[in-house]
Amino acid sequence: MKIGLYFGSFNPVHIGHLIIANHVLNETNLDKIWFVVSPQNPLKQNNSLLNEYDRLHLLRTAIEDDPRMKVSDIEFYLPKPSYTINTLTYLKEKYPEKDFFLIMGSDSFQNIDKWKNYETIINNYKIYVYKRKGFDLKNNSNEAIKLLDAPLLEISATNIRQLVKQGKSIRYMVPEKIREEIEGNLFFKR
Repeated sequence: MKIGLYFGSFNPVHIGHLIIANHVLNETNLDKIWFVVSPQNPLKQNNSLLNEYDRLHLLRTAIEDDPRMKVSDIEFYLPKPSYTINTLTYLKEKYPEKDFFLIMGSDSFQNIDKWKNYETIINNYKIYVYKRKGFDLKNNSNEAIKLLDAPLLEISATNIRQLVKQGKSIRYMVPEKIREEIEGNLFFKR
């Protein structure tokens, strides 16, 4: 089975994440996508993160009706901060029968040389890279890296958090159930 691993903080999950995941499933030969919730990304500030269990819950709620997608809390049980290579190593040991692929935006891919053991990742895993505005990539000769023309959406979790703090609507930017959870629990207002 071919599993695409879509790593992220998902702070919060939004329509852009879900459209990308659906597009990747439609345009590749992956069987499933696992959203890997990162409790602490070593390259990001931690001060604006919603509790990881709340982020996990929101993501599970967002995809609960799509059997092609799954949410993974594997990084909750690994040492922090979360390093992709450690997670990949653990998953490969736990699920030797599965083939794992990475899914990332071109913005993340441009910074991959800052990742721990990035050469090992590039040399041992196929990577699907979807384009992000302002982060164009040319496909190099590495056949393990596939560029995807995914829909470009100008939706960001940062903008969603700012709108919530300002008391503005996030309708249509997140699934309706997620909007209700965010507003009902006063997420990002504290």
